[in-house]
Amino acid sequence: MALRIGCSGWSYADSTEKGGWTKIFYPNINTKRLQYYSQFFDTVEMDATFYEKFYKYMTKETFVNMNKATPDNFQFSVKVPETVTHDKRLDVKKEAIIHLEEFLEKISPLRTSNKLGAVLIQLPPSFTVREFKNTEQFLDRLPTGYDYAIEFRNPSWNTEGPWEMLKHYNIAAVMTDSPEQDKLQFLSEPIITAAHSFIRWHGRNVKHRYNYLYSREELKPWAEKVKKISQETPVVRGYFNNHYGAKAVVNALEFKEMLGNILSEKEKIALNHARSYMLQNSGQLTSDKVESYFSYRQKIPKVHN
Repeated sequence: MALRIGCSGWSYADSTEKGGWTKIFYPNINTKRLQYYSQFFDTVEMDATFYEKFYKYMTKETFVNMNKATPDNFQFSVKVPETVTHDKRLDVKKEAIIHLEEFLEKISPLRTSNKLGAVLIQLPPSFTVREFKNTEQFLDRLPTGYDYAIEFRNPSWNTEGPWEMLKHYNIAAVMTDSPEQDKLQFLSEPIITAAHSFIRWHGRNVKHRYNYLYSREELKPWAEKVKKISQETPVVRGYFNNHYGAKAVVNALEFKEMLGNILSEKEKIALNHARSYMLQNSGQLTSDKVESYFSYRQKIPKVHN
């Protein structure tokens, strides 16, 4: 059984005040971020491929260099470009599959080196169950040999039909934790539709949703869910998308420990430093999170700067 926990993205070069990870996680602006990140996690979700403004500049060499920067056991889960999901809306008549095939070819160095995790298909919130037929036709034409995961973001998909469809094609339904107002609580329940599972924690703020730090109490139910899911699927991948100010790093490290992993001294020090930095510089920890922090801090060594 493979259980991989990481963050959504890694290239957050700005200071913490601007939502970046420099000083709170990355030592300085010149740190080789992917190489450094891979010392703490064995997987990452790459979201930059979704945005055309970034994706258009990427070549195969981009992914060759990502290979070189990470250990042999590292995995990248990569998000499908918005051209496929948002512009073409999975419509095979609009060449959505052709664009997907071009994408898979571009990221092929990851697959060749056995570093490709899941291929994430994130649908827009406006994509409803009324587009079930388009979705089925798209899934029916997907190239084989990949771990696909699809994220529904409209409550109309809360019905049995989609899960049966995904089981038929061995595609993981993405489980998520998101603001209550999104009305996607049904995606927070264990959903097994494939031989692998995929989870994303988005944060719970309505505004600035990615600027959210989960308390350990909030993560406890998820730890139990993940343990249950891992008994039913051989591969579980989970990514914290509350990336603002490195909150994803803190929660991902905490969650690894909650799942029974023993953090290395390096991981403990990084977690302790990030928590201390948040308390000293942002003042954005609520009372329950402060209590959670000090409870945890008693277990880890002090950092002397």
